[in-house]
Amino acid sequence: MWFKDRQQRIMTLLQAHHRVSTDTLADEFGVSRETVRRDLLDLESDGKIKRVHGGAVLPHPASEEPFQKRMDLHLNEKRSISRLAAKIIKPGQCVMIDAGTTTSVFSHELSKVPDLFVITNSIDIVSTLRHANYDGKVLLLGGNIISDVPGTYGELTLADISRFNADVGVLSPVALHSEYGATNFDVQEAEVARAIISQSHKIIMLADHAKLETTSRVNYCAPNKIDVLVTSNGAEKEDLKSLQKNGVKEVVVAP
Repeated sequence: MWFKDRQQRIMTLLQAHHRVSTDTLADEFGVSRETVRRDLLDLESDGKIKRVHGGAVLPHPASEEPFQKRMDLHLNEKRSISRLAAKIIKPGQCVMIDAGTTTSVFSHELSKVPDLFVITNSIDIVSTLRHANYDGKVLLLGGNIISDVPGTYGELTLADISRFNADVGVLSPVALHSEYGATNFDVQEAEVARAIISQSHKIIMLADHAKLETTSRVNYCAPNKIDVLVTSNGAEKEDLKSLQKNGVKEVVVAP
């Protein structure tokens, strides 16, 4: 396969999976890892990709995709992650959850866990639990609605969070990197996530395989602050090893 054909195939795979590994590309093309690295260097110099440990990802966009479009992305993986994550939550616990596409999916599974006190800035999560006739307590944090993400943000939101001590904080980052930790695209979203971490005894991070070993604009959680990472079975083993080496205490992979 000529190098231009390989590079076109790499872009096609990235559009489909959002991340590709050097080893996978070498096997698919029947070439050496060094040849693949040269292809990735060429693509990176053209601004088409971003090289990361063990492979490549698409470069960060200038803005996020609309919330509903992101909700549909990797939806089956989000459902698998949510089913597994809900099993970690125990009846009677106080759970803080941030607004995000994966946590919105997670709330459908959370509605099956009885007698929780759910605190969230996500209007979507509150709506889901209300329509499920949830028997626990649900609190929507005050604040401003600032974007297409159905949630509350700002000083009032942060002040409300500081009033509570949660057993568990559940977060869904835009990206999760073994060195830089969890990151979000929006500053105010990151502030809410950081505040939830400060008020929670245990942190559960929900991130599908495409988010691993990638970064976004705003850091809010170091790897060693994450108690449990729940991810999908497309995750590269090397990525999971790197995350644990840098402090993630437990990794659970959804089938």
